[in-house]
Amino acid sequence: MINDQLKSAAHSLRLFGVHANFEKRAHQAAGQGLNHLEFLKLLLEDEVLQRKERVAKAMTTRAKFRINADLEDWDQTFDRGLTKTKLRELSSHAFVQSNENLLILGKTGEGKTHLAVALGRRLCADNISTLFLPVNFLFEEVHAARAAGKYLPYIKRLSAVGALILDDFGLRNYTHEEANVLVDLLEDRHRKGSVIVTSQADPRGWKMSFRSGQIF
Repeated sequence: MINDQLKSAAHSLRLFGVHANFEKRAHQAAGQGLNHLEFLKLLLEDEVLQRKERVAKAMTTRAKFRINADLEDWDQTFDRGLTKTKLRELSSHAFVQSNENLLILGKTGEGKTHLAVALGRRLCADNISTLFLPVNFLFEEVHAARAAGKYLPYIKRLSAVGALILDDFGLRNYTHEEANVLVDLLEDRHRKGSVIVTSQADPRGWKMSFRSGQIF
């Protein structure tokens, strides 16, 4: 009876991690002779974990990734210019914590989008807001925002995410207006959040213009 009452109270308080794991933790506490503080600690850890997972799931949905890809699936059986050390460094997302940018270059089929999405999904798992945008789709959304008189709020919304992934940059020449959009966006995000760019364009001159970032 007391178990049912406690689970009901946890559900009413929206402590869903406690609600889902109460009986398991109660059996564990009894079997291992845990005191009440140790039992409470386990329940609170369950609650924190479930909330983090719930937020991560919502962030992954909002990120609008084009594909499902994870760093664990990255094929390291052949050299694509990304060492295991660099992959571990990127997976720690220290570059995002430092508001650095990341430029991923390569030919078609070399896994640029896979890597960008995998990094984005890792960021979402750690509750860092992320948004995936193919560059051509970005311009379509900008056109719609301008038509609605909401261009600046749209740019501000893109600037608010922790990491913005711009996929397939430089597939064609951009108009003056499109170039200005990119300048507005990158300037607004500078030192506020990271931009991850994938591109197969010739990288000459990018190291000078792509400031505060890493290129490989």
